Amino acid sequence: MIDSHRWIWIVAALLLGGLLYLLAPILSPFLIGVLLAYMGDPLVDRLERWKLSRTWGVVVVFALITLVMAILLLVLVPMLGKQLVRLYELVPEILDWLQHQALPWVQLKLGLSDGFWRFDQLKEAMSGQLGNTTDIVGMLLSKATASGLAFLAWLANLLLIPVVSFYLMRDWDLMVAKLRSLLPRGREGLVVQLFSECHEVLGAFLRGQLLVMLALGVMYATGLMMIGLELGLLIGVLAGLASIVPYLGVVVGIGAALTAGLFQFGVDFYPLLAIAAVFVVGQMLEGMLLTPLLVGDRIGLHPVAVIFAIMAGGQLFGFTGILMALPVAAVIMVLVRHLYEFYKLSNLYGEPARGSDEPPNPA
Repeated sequence: MIDSHRWIWIVAALLLGGLLYLLAPILSPFLIGVLLAYMGDPLVDRLERWKLSRTWGVVVVFALITLVMAILLLVLVPMLGKQLVRLYELVPEILDWLQHQALPWVQLKLGLSDGFWRFDQLKEAMSGQLGNTTDIVGMLLSKATASGLAFLAWLANLLLIPVVSFYLMRDWDLMVAKLRSLLPRGREGLVVQLFSECHEVLGAFLRGQLLVMLALGVMYATGLMMIGLELGLLIGVLAGLASIVPYLGVVVGIGAALTAGLFQFGVDFYPLLAIAAVFVVGQMLEGMLLTPLLVGDRIGLHPVAVIFAIMAGGQLFGFTGILMALPVAAVIMVLVRHLYEFYKLSNLYGEPARGSDEPPNPA
């Protein structure tokens, strides 16, 4: 009976995985809704403790989310659009700077041959791609609007996200209680413990690391713009987004910012020092203030696990896989940790090898 039960669970898991794979194209709005509900539930619970009804708490949270989205759309997105256009205009000048100043200096210092870089071929290829950018944009827009049905489906998915997240956020505690009541009575404690640890890991990452990412993006962008870096906002936002993997944001950000600073300010020491200081101060604030305050001592996901999970999810399921990557990685990490503990306590780990009851003779 025990073996038959195991096979039933294995078959059920395989069927669920196959169903998710088939439904992947339509799961994105539901997964985004689940993510928003999961992140907003603690705030709604806190509003409930302040004697506000569950429904009104969800309304308040949605009003805050709507306000943030409106600010992004009305303020940040146009500013980023202008900087992207400016970057597009600067690319030919950056290529010329690399060809006539930066790369010859590196070539002289390293003693490389004259034709080592073959930069003319690279510049020609990049210039050709940049020349076709407007055509690519037009092609994408034409494909997006060619099918009215596809456009309506995309719009419906977009409008479905707030609806799904609203109802999930409102009924989150009720659904959790219902699911817990369906657990086998003999295994309820173990399952609840596993899910509590998964919740701790995922919560530490989503609610903690994402807030750290947002704060770093604001600090980097503000600091670079105060220095006068022309692409400061764009580089700061990119560095903040890259901070979803710890320490990757500072590497990406300082590399891009110093390159842009060299192009804009030349070899002037003080602006480059100020750029480096922005990222050093950001890392100090992250280590001493942001991470202890927002993440605490909870165990988050390892940076390598984050990178692999996102890449594997995108490869297997596309955008839906990227949304599912971190929750699945959190569950797998908790299960692997428990399997490691079980292995350390098992006879397989503790029993000596056959025929080795006596220690070997060192002679």
